[in-house]
Order: sequence, then C-alpha cells, then structure tokens
Amino acid sequence: MSIKNIVNILSFAGALSCSTVLLAPLTSCARTSSIQEIKPQQEKQDIKRENLIRSMALIDQTVTSYFHPETFEMSRFYNPFTKVKSAEKASVWMYSAGIEAINAVLSGLVSAKENGDADLYETNFRKYEALLVKMYAGADYYLGTFELTSFTQTKEWSVYAVDRVKEKGKANVTGILNVYDDQMWLVRELLDSYKITGNQAYLDKAEYLTSYVLDGWDVTIDENGKENGGIPWGPGYTTKHACSNSPLISSLVWLHTIYKGKDDQIEHRFIDTQDRETRRTEQQRKETYYLDYAKSIYDWQKEKLLNTAGVYADMMGGCDPNCTIVYEEIDGKKYRANTKLTQPVGEAFTYNSGTMLSGAVDLFNATKEANYLKDAETLGAKSFEHFASLGKEVPQFYSFGTNGFKNWFNGILMRGYRDLASVNTDSGKYLSAFQDNLDHGYERFNHEGFLPTNLLKGWTEEKRGNGVEGMFMFTFAAQYAVLAEHYYTL
Repeated sequence: MSIKNIVNILSFAGALSCSTVLLAPLTSCARTSSIQEIKPQQEKQDIKRENLIRSMALIDQTVTSYFHPETFEMSRFYNPFTKVKSAEKASVWMYSAGIEAINAVLSGLVSAKENGDADLYETNFRKYEALLVKMYAGADYYLGTFELTSFTQTKEWSVYAVDRVKEKGKANVTGILNVYDDQMWLVRELLDSYKITGNQAYLDKAEYLTSYVLDGWDVTIDENGKENGGIPWGPGYTTKHACSNSPLISSLVWLHTIYKGKDDQIEHRFIDTQDRETRRTEQQRKETYYLDYAKSIYDWQKEKLLNTAGVYADMMGGCDPNCTIVYEEIDGKKYRANTKLTQPVGEAFTYNSGTMLSGAVDLFNATKEANYLKDAETLGAKSFEHFASLGKEVPQFYSFGTNGFKNWFNGILMRGYRDLASVNTDSGKYLSAFQDNLDHGYERFNHEGFLPTNLLKGWTEEKRGNGVEGMFMFTFAAQYAVLAEHYYTL
C-alpha cells in the first residue's frame, strides 16, 4: 500500500444523516458509594440506559463547544462560565479521546440492542457512526510523512504528529514531534471501530500503525543472547515508557483473534542471536506474530516496571552514558543501536496499571494461561489500594487524583477493572467507585451540560481559568458508556 493511500485511507467523502439523541428524563438517584457493596441487579437495570444517555449528552456538548463546525478543529479548553474556548488546540492524543468516547457509545448501543433496548440503538447509532467518520477524517490534519532509521531498517512512514496543521497529511512528524503511544491509542480505537462497524479501512490503518510502533521495538541482543526489548516513547527518545508499551498489548491480542485460524502472513524483522548484529527477516502467520509480540511486551513491562507497591512505574530511565540516540553500521547499513537503561523512574500513573490490567485479561482469554489471570487479579487489588482514597474529599466516596491529565488516566484504569470484571465478577466492585463519582458530579455540579475536572469537589479554578479540558468531557462520556455496556452485559 502506498504512502499516499495510507495518508488518505480514512478520508471519507460525503456527509451521513444524523438522528436525534433519544432523551429520557434524568432523575437524581441516591446511591450507596461503599466499594464493598455491589449494586443490586435491579438498580443496574435502571442505570445502564441512563448512563448511555448521559454519555451521549456529554459528547454532543463537547462537539458543539470545542470543535470548529467546518474544519472540525478541536480547542483544548472551554469555559462554560465565560463561554470562551482556548486558542490552544488539542493534540492528537486529546483529539483521540473523542474517538474513544464515540466508540464506547456505539459499543454500548450495540449492547443495548442485544439486551432488549433496541429503540435506543435505532434512534442514535447512525448519528454516532457518522460522527466517528467525521472524527477520523479530522484526524488527517495530524498526519505527516517522514523517513525513520530504526533497529532493523530505514523506511518511510505516514503517522500522526502531536500537533494539528492546516493541511491534511502535511504535519511535521520528525524526531520528538510524533510519539509511539499516540499511535497506540489510535490503534486501539481503530480496532474498536472495526469491531463495531466492520469497516475494513479501520483494520487496515490499525495494522499499518501497529507495524510502525513494532518497528520501534528494541530487537538488539543483550549479553545473554536475548532481545533487549521495550519501545521508546517515540523515535526521537531513548527512554522506554510504560505508556509506549502496554497500551499495545490488548490491540495485539485483538489482532491475533481476528487472524486466528487464518493463513495471513506478515514480515517479522529481527537480529540474529548468534552474531548479535545481522538483521534478518522471515514470514510469520499473523496469528502467531501478534500474540508473540503481545506476550513479549507484557513480559518486558512486568519485569522492568512493576514496583514494590504492585503497580507500574512511569518508565525505564537512567540512560548510560546519556540519553542521546546512537546508531551503528552493519554491512554498510545504518541502524539504531541500543541505549542502556539502568532503572525504573517516575510516578506510578493509573493508566499504566490499567493497560497492563486489560492486557493481562486479554492474554488470559487468548491463551487460558492461569498466570495472566492471577496477575490481573493481583493488580486489580493492588491498584485500587494504591490509587483510590476513601473519604479524602467526600465521606464514603473514593477519590482518584485529578491533577494534570489524571482524569483520562483514571478512565484507562476503569477500563481495566471492566475487563477484569468479565473474568472475575467480584472485581465489579471497583467499578462502583467510578459510577458513584460520575453520578455525584453529574447530579450536583452539572453546569449547562459541563462537568468539572474534580467530580467530587466541583467547580473551583475552572471558573476563573481556562475551564475544562475537552478530553475530560470525552473521558466522562467514555466512562459512562463503558459502565453502561458493562451493566447491559451482566
């Protein structure tokens, strides 16, 4: 497939008709917030539809307030009190949070239809399917093309930049201007979109971006004859981050599942373990290739970044002798060389444990190997113990950090708990904390369709400052939709 085709693969022409969201009365419910108490089945039946309706309302408000109606350019902030949106535009990561929320709603609507709520599906599915197409078309403003020398080859790639530009496909993606985790979040969403809609273009783009990020896997050989492993934060970095490794695990397992039992082949690039320098290629079945990489990434992160508290550190750092990218020449060709990293460093963020939690569950489902389930159950308990604080802000409610980008990070952890609950029903109790916090914020602090950064404390600095991150509005929408699907499928 040519680079031009890759750039344009998701540029869809034509506008699709949109239906109106089916609005139901939103009632304030007094719900318990004790993590030990599982919500009664009847209450779950009552709230799952409301969750989806609230999710759609949040998405609609965000699109209306943060997006340019013609170019679909997304502002980073909007202040619902001053009615001003920021001049600063959303990065591709922030933008992809919108795709995440829409996918979550679409998946929730499918679950609603399959579980006796067909009218909600019929009234809304096409609207959000059309919005999904529009979001992917808008993402083309982040695309750019560059040539990269990696551990095994020099190749031209068309990938997503951090920042948006005014012309599709013309973004600067060199050096630190693109990062692997941004591509990984998009891979996850593309595969979700493919599973929901069956659109082959989404799968094609997901596999292309997967090839790009796996090209960043450090295949150099250590002194024991094994791959050093790990994917740097981006092609312009040497430190290897949790966020540039574990987000890919679940997507790789999903790709394995898509190709399970099929003979589709893919090129595997590696280094000869005997001489430790010769670059080699072989054809592998996609079914095997994707699962093997999922296991390798999982093993690398567990070995390198799992800390004494039982959660995941931010990254492998301690570059020796420094963090400058170095290259080597083998048989007259230039390749990226290994940079020795000596220690795990940085804060343990919720999303880095969340992606490992989801990855462990997906690997367990694919392999039925008990160690993955045990890992998931242990990480579920340890992460909740580490990240959730009972009564810190509101009695009997669990607080999670909200400074920086932690709202979105927390949503990834919640997804991990949702995945864990599918194989360990007792773990559904972790989800109650998120449901309670969402409802607390929605029913007490909803201001003209907007929610505050801190759902428990309400509006504080936002009134005088920039307002609310657009990606947080999408985060709350995605959480509501994920919880709705969870309750529909019980």
